Amino acid sequence: GVWRQTRALLFKNCLIKCRTKKSSVQEVLFPLFFLFWLILMSMMHPHRKYDEVANTDLGPLDTSELVNFVIGYTPPTPVAREIMKKVAFDNFEDGLITEEYLSEEELEEASFLKPSGFVGVVFKDSMSYQLRFRDSIAMSSIYMESR
Repeated sequence: GVWRQTRALLFKNCLIKCRTKKSSVQEVLFPLFFLFWLILMSMMHPHRKYDEVANTDLGPLDTSELVNFVIGYTPPTPVAREIMKKVAFDNFEDGLITEEYLSEEELEEASFLKPSGFVGVVFKDSMSYQLRFRDSIAMSSIYMESR
């Protein structure tokens, strides 16, 4: 039963392949052509390997560009306050100006009213956040989600 049906099916497929030689050749050659094309493209643009860079002291941070820099954040939770306090005072001698906002809408309104040196930080939870610049949202490169 099964062997006879399998043999008949194979014989039928061989006959079809022999009668339609053009499409049979295309079935074999197109994948080979695309494989050749991919290999050629990868050879034209080889991967670059960069040497390891040793740890070096980069010197003090140039804070002259951060004179009118304002960081706004929301929601004003104790964890967010602690993080922003650490950002403002541990890394900069004079400290950065940080402002807390009750909602994302208030933060967005403030970004339009403030100067170009305004950055918004929206804390999603204690471990993730989004940066909001004047006219865009910066997504983390580690966490990708569809918009």
